[in-house]
Amino acid sequence: MSVLSYKYRLYPTTAQVAGLEAMLGAFCDLYNAALQQRIEAYRRAGKTLRYVNQAGELKAIRAADERLAGYSFSAEQQVLRRLDKAFVAFFGRVKKGKTGFPRFRAKSMFDSAEFRVGDGLRIRKSKRLSVIGIPGEVKVKWHRDLPAFATVGAAILSRAAGKWFVCFQITMPDEEVQPRDGASVGLDLGLSSLVATSEGETVAAPQWTKGAAKRQRRLQRALARAKRGSKRRLKAKRRLARHSAATANRRRDFLHKLSRSLVDRYALIALEDLSVDRLARSMLAKAVHNAAWGQLRSFLDYKAANAGVRVEAVDPRGTSQTCPECGVVVAKTLSDRTHRCACGCVMDRDVAAAKVILQRAVHGTGPGHGLRTPSQRVAA
Repeated sequence: MSVLSYKYRLYPTTAQVAGLEAMLGAFCDLYNAALQQRIEAYRRAGKTLRYVNQAGELKAIRAADERLAGYSFSAEQQVLRRLDKAFVAFFGRVKKGKTGFPRFRAKSMFDSAEFRVGDGLRIRKSKRLSVIGIPGEVKVKWHRDLPAFATVGAAILSRAAGKWFVCFQITMPDEEVQPRDGASVGLDLGLSSLVATSEGETVAAPQWTKGAAKRQRRLQRALARAKRGSKRRLKAKRRLARHSAATANRRRDFLHKLSRSLVDRYALIALEDLSVDRLARSMLAKAVHNAAWGQLRSFLDYKAANAGVRVEAVDPRGTSQTCPECGVVVAKTLSDRTHRCACGCVMDRDVAAAKVILQRAVHGTGPGHGLRTPSQRVAA
């Protein structure tokens, strides 16, 4: 069985927006109260509470609190599970010598609630959503249909930059995908060219961050000038959030289209197994974040899996310093954008690297050749 997510935009009315915000506020209070209970139980009695302990008290809490009584019981259970997951992650960090105790949440930052479809949230025949505690039915923009044979499990209602969304978690029966026959391509991921292929095609890296930086600085200054707790600050915060979300949407749309184009054209896609996290801590951090290599890789992986396309990741060491024709190491600096070898091979540096990447994936040739296990991951 494979699990997929389908996300849709919601268009609630003004009354429904108020109801949704009140619901998230009540869930936030429940989260903070449960966190406080855990802290006090350990401080006073040395007892560590678990999800089972707190979920057993939920009925009594709903009986005493009219707000919580008006919303889905299972959704409130998910709030307690969210807190439990935060503590599990905290104890995992402690074992590694790190800190980060779960914190109380502000209502302005508590932006999602999880439901079980059919229990607290339903898809009506009108193709609208009904949510317990929310007046009427919420309009949904069904830009694509849910798969016919899918089992719809959880649904997460969320808000982001003043917009509302629902994300359905669906389970699909496993279908054997036949490997596709066709051309192979190597991809070199870079900063000047986002992608260079072994066939000589280059895709320039759109400067999403650079293009949005001027307006973002202006919006950040406006936010800094506003008085804390004022309505002007809230409006400035929303404007900044909308601007950041628009930049992220443009980046995601571009990468979706690029990954789809590559998966549609090739049966084997070879690329470098880059450690993006390490590169993002270097002096090129801003450019690396703008390129969003990790997001492109994730889009390629899941699209390829559904299309019978192989995606192979190879050792990135030396790919830009190796001649694709004779295999000789030709040292270059970052400013050298053309590969020139004594064997007569002259081509764009990134295209040459893409050819080497493809060779390593198909034949395992060149220095540091072959596929590597995830434990051998390096920066570049």
